[in-house]
Amino acid sequence: MEKSTPETYDKYIKAITDISRAITSDQYLEDILKLIVMVTAKVTGVEICSLWLIDENESPNKIRLKATQTIDPDYVKDRSLNMYEGVVGFVATHNQPLIVRDVLKEPRFKEKEMARKVGLVSMASVPLQVKDEKVIGVLNCFTAEPHEFSETEVNLITAVANQAAVAILNTELLVKTRVIQEELETRKLVERAKEVLMRRRNMTGEQAYRWIQKRSMDSRKSMLHVAEAIMLSDDF
Repeated sequence: MEKSTPETYDKYIKAITDISRAITSDQYLEDILKLIVMVTAKVTGVEICSLWLIDENESPNKIRLKATQTIDPDYVKDRSLNMYEGVVGFVATHNQPLIVRDVLKEPRFKEKEMARKVGLVSMASVPLQVKDEKVIGVLNCFTAEPHEFSETEVNLITAVANQAAVAILNTELLVKTRVIQEELETRKLVERAKEVLMRRRNMTGEQAYRWIQKRSMDSRKSMLHVAEAIMLSDDF
């Protein structure tokens, strides 16, 4: 871990800026998460960063490992904990950072096999929090040597984590918005295609819709594709 200096602060600010820029980019969530852990690890000088997100689709909720670097991809795949389990569970449910001097001696730390394999010793775990104080996940920073995380270091990591939370929420919103927009565009075009069929084939609205739907299923093409073809061709 780097000693806290004005240069270090500048690096943190640069990290926050990089993450903020990602908010308005065309990158999707997976890319955002990779960016967050890579940038945070680079500017803090820690060995590994890992990012966990709360999965609200699970009942009860779970917290899942979503991004890290230098760890075997097979380890990352489908790694999850219960909300009250492990260091990440504690940080997420208590909404407060947890500093661990030696992860191998910390009872709440569940990843001891990984720590031994990679050679991790100390960690700072902070909540990913947005303005309304909702916690959406946890950001972990690990060092390869024993390290006492200072209050300043924890505050800076927390600042990055909070900015990351904004980036994640904005990315999810962007994806949802795109999906909704695509759905609306499909509906508009299907409605126009229905009108064409109603006029050309003397169909009712319901008959026209079912015709488009059947054509979509038979051709294994989207209704949007079929509707576009109807609008562009007189062969239908």
